[in-house]
Amino acid sequence: MQAGKSGEGRAFLAVEQVSKRFGSFVALDGVSMSVGQGELLCLLGPSGCGKTTLLRIIAGLEREDAGRIHAGARELTGLPPQARDYGILFQSYALFPNLTVAQNVAYGLHGRGMGRTHRDARVAEMLDLVGLAGSERKFPGQLSGGQQQRVAMARALAPAPSLLLLDEPMSALDARVREHLRLELRQLQRRLNITTVMVTHDQEEAMTMADRIAVMDGGRIVQAGTPAEIYEQPASAFVAGFVGQANWLPGRSVQAGRFTVGEGSQAVDFLVDSPQPAASAGRLCCRPEAVRLDPDPAEPNRLLARVVDQTYLGNRYRLALDADRLPGLTLFADVAREARHRLPDAGGHKFWIALPAQALRVFA
Repeated sequence: MQAGKSGEGRAFLAVEQVSKRFGSFVALDGVSMSVGQGELLCLLGPSGCGKTTLLRIIAGLEREDAGRIHAGARELTGLPPQARDYGILFQSYALFPNLTVAQNVAYGLHGRGMGRTHRDARVAEMLDLVGLAGSERKFPGQLSGGQQQRVAMARALAPAPSLLLLDEPMSALDARVREHLRLELRQLQRRLNITTVMVTHDQEEAMTMADRIAVMDGGRIVQAGTPAEIYEQPASAFVAGFVGQANWLPGRSVQAGRFTVGEGSQAVDFLVDSPQPAASAGRLCCRPEAVRLDPDPAEPNRLLARVVDQTYLGNRYRLALDADRLPGLTLFADVAREARHRLPDAGGHKFWIALPAQALRVFA
């Protein structure tokens, strides 16, 4: 599947039918994608899906077996890394411990015909941009992990590259620093309008940072779209299961718009909006936040259920529900913290829930 360009602006980076094998292992299988000027595209997927290999091929750190890469009007295929005009940020920071912060940032500026005064001014500008003005004489070992990553960011941006490549840049940081740095990096990327490709296996990171997400599996892009499209309209069971939480109900499509779970007198017919072939086995998918509690009596897809467990998630609770006529299946429903007191505790009385037809998707 091709990851098309953003609807905003023209495409800057184009990857065309790129393939890569390591022995008998197919790392990339004819991947095509394009990234709009100033867009941030996230390559999201599990370990071994090919996302880091694709980033390394774009960077020229790995050679493709087939395919082509263009950036702007230039073809990058076959060019060495230093001729590709990009900045890159790794999860390990990759700072030189024996160089000062200023020397680390200036490292990529040498050999560009800059005088000392111009170079020092550029270093100061970059450190001010990432909030580290005054840290020029410090060494990396004197900085926190978040500060070290800011230095690495300043170094990547100092030569004013046309493309920024991010390889899991925040995975080595603790949760609070990671959340703060995500916001900083996204704001900086937008301010500079720099085309960016980021690799991550963290779905929350992709959802909060990306203009578009390309979900990868088995060396292919299986779906590309905005975060909302990926979450609300997953193209496959893999995407639905990998991005976000989901309830899965096995059954069969008995006709268009109707899906049956269970057998005989225990069978439950659900009305569904998503198209599916009739008389085929499949699974019904429903996000926990879509489950309605105490619905209107006229609403379809109602079930009686009892709370069997709950998890406190800060701003909400995730309830584990045992629903009538769905033996052996646990449904999860998200409920706002302030609404939790209106529902019975675990093991309490039964109450009505509903699975809205528009929130149900059927996958073969």
